[in-house]
Amino acid sequence: MERECRARTLPSLTVLQLSSQNSLHSTALYVQSSGVRLRRHRVSRPHNTDCRLIVAAQQALLLPRRGGLPFLSARLAMHLTQLNRECLLQLFSFLDKDSRRSLSLTCHRLREVFLDPCLWSLLHFSSPCQLRWDNFVLGPSLRFLAICWYSSRVQQVCNIEDWMKSPFQKDICSKHESLVSTFLANVCHMCPNLLSLTLSGCGHVADQDVIAVLRNCGRLRSLRLENCVRITDRVPRAVAAHGGSLTEVRLDFCRNITQAGLQVVRERRPAVRLSAERSASMLPDSKPDESLQLGRTLQKLLQFS
Repeated sequence: MERECRARTLPSLTVLQLSSQNSLHSTALYVQSSGVRLRRHRVSRPHNTDCRLIVAAQQALLLPRRGGLPFLSARLAMHLTQLNRECLLQLFSFLDKDSRRSLSLTCHRLREVFLDPCLWSLLHFSSPCQLRWDNFVLGPSLRFLAICWYSSRVQQVCNIEDWMKSPFQKDICSKHESLVSTFLANVCHMCPNLLSLTLSGCGHVADQDVIAVLRNCGRLRSLRLENCVRITDRVPRAVAAHGGSLTEVRLDFCRNITQAGLQVVRERRPAVRLSAERSASMLPDSKPDESLQLGRTLQKLLQFS
C-alpha cells in the first residue's frame, strides 16, 4: 500500500511523492529531477532484491491530483541507480542513519554510497547503546560528533561514585561503561579532522578519553562536556597544552573540576571562550572513609558467621 508524503521544498531536488511498497518485488521512490523533499522522512526497509527504486523524469506525465499532491506516471521513469554518485550522495544526505542503512540494503551500488565517508560529516547519538549499531560510518570526513544521554539512569546510577554503588548498580553500569571510551578511541584513529565534540551525560568517560581526542584531533575547535562526573582538572590542563585550535570550551556540571583547573585555561589560552556553569561550585567526589569500610566489613563477617 502506497504512502504519500508531503515535505518542505529544498533548493536542489523536490520529491513530489515518496512511496514505499514493502513487497517482494517493489520499493518505489518517485522524485522530480528539479528537486528532492526527503528530509525528516524515513524509508522503510525494502525486501526486494533487484532494487526497484525509480526516479521519474522531469518530463513525466502528471496524472490528476489526489488530495492536492500530483501523481507521476511510471511510464517515463528510470532506475535510481542510474544517477551518478554525486546525486546519490545528495539524496542520502537528506535521510537519517536508519533510513540510509535501509536503503543501502537494496543493492551493491547504494551500499557503496552508504559506505562513502563523505556522507558522514555529522554524527549524533542519544544514548551509548546506539554506538553499537551498524547504521553509520566513521571516517576522515567526520567533523561534528555529539553523544548526549539525557536519562534518569545517569543521575541515579552512573553518576554515583564507584565505591558507593551497590552490586546491582555496578552490574547495570558494566553493560555500557566502556562503550563511549571505546568509540572515542576509534575516533582518535579514524577521524583526524574532527572539529566539534559534545559529550553530555556520559558518566563513565574519563580524563584519558578526552585527552586522547585532544592529542589526535589537532583541528578540534569546540569541546563541550556536560555532566561528565569523571572529568577532572587533567582535562583543562590538556586543553591548555594541546588545544591550539580550540576556540570554545564548555565544562558544565562537571563536579570534579576546580577553579584551579579553569584558571590554567584562562591564563594559557586567553583566546578560548571558556564556560564552566556550576562545575567549580559543586561538591566533588568523596573518598571512602576507612573506618566506614572497616565497619561494613565487620558487619558482613558477623552476618555470615
